[in-house]
Amino acid sequence: MVDAIHRVALFYPLSSTPHMNLRDRFNQLTGKTQFVVSRIFLHLGGDEVSPLLGILNQAGRQAIEADGDLTIVGEGLVEICQNLLQYDTYWRSAANEGDVFWDEGAAGDYANELFTDSAGRYLSEPDVDQNSNPNDRLTLPPTRNLIVMLTVALEGEDPTLEADLSNMSALKIALKSLINLHYQERLRAIYIHFSPARFGDELTDDQVLQNFPELIPL
Repeated sequence: MVDAIHRVALFYPLSSTPHMNLRDRFNQLTGKTQFVVSRIFLHLGGDEVSPLLGILNQAGRQAIEADGDLTIVGEGLVEICQNLLQYDTYWRSAANEGDVFWDEGAAGDYANELFTDSAGRYLSEPDVDQNSNPNDRLTLPPTRNLIVMLTVALEGEDPTLEADLSNMSALKIALKSLINLHYQERLRAIYIHFSPARFGDELTDDQVLQNFPELIPL
């Protein structure tokens, strides 16, 4: 689990095309700041996805060492997104959700809600043992199913994250957008969870269906 101490949080149902209502127009005209909270689920499958687990756990350890510093966590997010894009051959299913807020407190509450839900998912307890021997992993069975959950809160808007991401093209664009948002310093919260989170733990196909029912085949 990777988490940064958040200042805000936000998002809306991404299954439909977002539109601006009268309240949104009023808030925009009065100069209020918009916040978006977005959570992306990505399921990867195959014997070759195990190296990603090492990258995810390394990002987790670095975030803990940095005491959740948003810049450090953001760098980890960039590396994770870049590797996910390289592993697109192993993408099996995905989903996303979120909401838009004009109130920072409400946005923060929603981000906390998504964080709690992601942290409570099956086998999402991270492996942060600094003294673990990498050679021990060679004797462990490979991870054949991996679920990555990325939750971000950002200031402003980003249509690429507010779209339906249940197709590969839109999902690739969204992951690239997360990278750009980090470099634009627009991210206000970053939460990264993954299941299974430990080498040797197994997430079966049935467990994927049972614990991540929102996933849609790509």
